[in-house]
Amino acid sequence: MAFDRITHTIDADAPGTTAQLTLFKIGPADAATKIYMQAALHADEQPGIMALHHLLPLLKSADERGDLSARFTIFPMVNPLGMGQRVFEDHVGRYDFRTGTNFNRRWPDLFAAVDTDVAPKLTNDAAANVAIIRQAVRDWLDAQRPATAMQKLRHLVMTEAYDADYVLDLHCDNEALVHLFVTPDSMAELGALADHMGSVAQLTAEDSGGGSFDEVWPSLWTRLRQAYPDKPIPFSASAATLEYRGQPDVFDHVGKDDAARLYGFFQAKGFVAGTPPKVESAPAPTPLSATEMLRVDKAGLLAYRVELGDEVEKGQPIADLIALDGPGAFTERTPILAGTSGRVISRNTAKFVVPGNSIAKIVGTEPLASRQGYLLED
Repeated sequence: MAFDRITHTIDADAPGTTAQLTLFKIGPADAATKIYMQAALHADEQPGIMALHHLLPLLKSADERGDLSARFTIFPMVNPLGMGQRVFEDHVGRYDFRTGTNFNRRWPDLFAAVDTDVAPKLTNDAAANVAIIRQAVRDWLDAQRPATAMQKLRHLVMTEAYDADYVLDLHCDNEALVHLFVTPDSMAELGALADHMGSVAQLTAEDSGGGSFDEVWPSLWTRLRQAYPDKPIPFSASAATLEYRGQPDVFDHVGKDDAARLYGFFQAKGFVAGTPPKVESAPAPTPLSATEMLRVDKAGLLAYRVELGDEVEKGQPIADLIALDGPGAFTERTPILAGTSGRVISRNTAKFVVPGNSIAKIVGTEPLASRQGYLLED
């Protein structure tokens, strides 16, 4: 049994500055299953911090009772660098100020990193292959020499996550219903997670094009299985991005309920003793390429015609864009039409938009011709 708090000090890029990164390790150290969780990689997305704040004591009590059969590694606030980024009192936590990099993009391609090392070592023993692959990732991580603060942060995080069987990355949208981003191979293990979360949409993509954190781990196993079909390689890292509503939705009672639902999922999987609550089945997964990221092509003021959860038809007006300049300034509206039929799961809280801004996600069922390659909003 264990409930250990560990704090790493990261030397930041400016002289005399540091950042603290805290994690918790909970449960029996020799447990066969490892669950890795983090929140606020996009540092201005904080509902997950609240959820993990409430989950930690639940897991601590379970550990004290001897009810845990898995070990947990949890970063309640995984991005202290982004937490410190403010512009005139506004928190900007999605992009690294120094490089402009989205904190949840361009994570390393682990297949490319370890394939050459792994290939000659694979055996006909599935368990041995899992150990070989994880050791290769660890060896690659140990060989890295991170220089910048962000590189150091990422290196610490990956060193804690590389051997996890489950990787859960807690995020949120701007204004949204609960939903999941998940790889197809992960969905088999995480269907119960969607059920317990009360997720309204499971958006699947093997590669969404951005190198996001949640795809790093399953991608490694999926691609190795594809590259070496004659070798037994179990799929050994189920991962997802958990989207907990919108940025303003940081409330005690909501976070407490989210934590209880996560706890119920762990019970359902047998990682925590006890009977999980009965929950309704979540909607079936759909391809991320079938979800429209509805964008505007000019600046204006949004006036929505739909609410979150509404079912809409292709061609239906989702919002009006009120002109703020030109001959029709302040008197004319341009309807913004849905490009697919489906359910509206996100909107903008900011109503002033500029060309290229995404104003809604509409979850359809049929892949869209316009949705290929890079599938994320960014």
